[in-house]
Amino acid sequence: MTHPDPQPPFLVFGAPRIEEAEIAEVEACLRSGWLGTGPRVAQFERDFARWRGVRNSQVAAVNSCTAALHVSMVAAGLEPGSEVITTPLTFCATVNAILHAGLTPVLADVDPVTQNIDPDAIEAAITPRTRAILPVHFAGRPCEMDRVMAIAHKHGLMVIEDCAHAIETEFQGKPAGTFGDFGCFSFYVTKNVVTGEGGMILGRDEEHIARARILALHGMSKDAWHRFGDEGYRHYQVVECGFKYNMMDLQAALGIHQLARVESNWLRRQALWQRYDEAFASLPIGRPAPAQAGTRHGYHLYTVMIDPNRCGISRDGFLDTMNERRIGTGVHYLSVPEHPYYQQRFGWRPEQWPNAMQLGRQTVSLPLSPAMTDDDATRVIDAVRDIVRS
Repeated sequence: MTHPDPQPPFLVFGAPRIEEAEIAEVEACLRSGWLGTGPRVAQFERDFARWRGVRNSQVAAVNSCTAALHVSMVAAGLEPGSEVITTPLTFCATVNAILHAGLTPVLADVDPVTQNIDPDAIEAAITPRTRAILPVHFAGRPCEMDRVMAIAHKHGLMVIEDCAHAIETEFQGKPAGTFGDFGCFSFYVTKNVVTGEGGMILGRDEEHIARARILALHGMSKDAWHRFGDEGYRHYQVVECGFKYNMMDLQAALGIHQLARVESNWLRRQALWQRYDEAFASLPIGRPAPAQAGTRHGYHLYTVMIDPNRCGISRDGFLDTMNERRIGTGVHYLSVPEHPYYQQRFGWRPEQWPNAMQLGRQTVSLPLSPAMTDDDATRVIDAVRDIVRS
């Protein structure tokens, strides 16, 4: 009697690579009795600052990139209702953070090749009410920061960089997040450095970062580590109406070791990226554009374009078939104006930003994680080839 072959394990999209060092650090954190904001968060901040080549006083750890964006805009002191120009090809958190800060989002279309915000579109979107630009380094590819910063300087605008995809990204030898007034990073479970949930603010102005740090913990003048540390209790004062956005030591316990391996993980994703590029070169699908000269790509998302006229299958049909093959995929992203909330609130329609609309309707993100084995990559490649060719 023959038995059917067992199904292969489900290949989780964006599964993190967790090693024994993180597990041991989390255990040590649990045994220490200090789970909240404390010495490990402080170490993670120091490590991140050193890695990015800035002072400790220029960074502040928070519990998400969304929180980092929100707090940065509040700390910047932008007057309520001011317009902030950003991309329509991003996660909803980018636009939501603008709204939570009491500001008005304005969308500027993306370049169809780079998929990043188009500097010409930024220039065209500026009005007398514009106060800031919020570029998103999509999929790990840097925006044209020389042009973005030139526009900002010309019009006297602040720049808040969304670096959720761009921890290792560089433009003309300079790290993403260090061009503008603020850089906001994500350590979500699918990101290139993982703390489960988490974020970091990097700022040019130390006073802005000091204010952001206070805003991120209820507006209190001292954080929990200083209130309850081994030097005795310290009284605090509430100096602003802040938020509950602090990172925990339990999260930083992961981040300390993830950051230590950031380069080796980047090299692994680069190798997977190159395998995909070579394997899909002859297929009728759109592939990511090559990294531009003078830049360093973060290799965060490997996105392919599924045009039904070329591929013989719809984007959603492709997603369903990959899922049937037990391979997780992602959609990054339907353009922001596709969502009913923004349509109802602002009257936006996707057709107003045609490049973002088309990319959002055709894009699929394939698994790309340093946790993947060569056999995992082969499964993905074989599945894509079978689906598109069939």
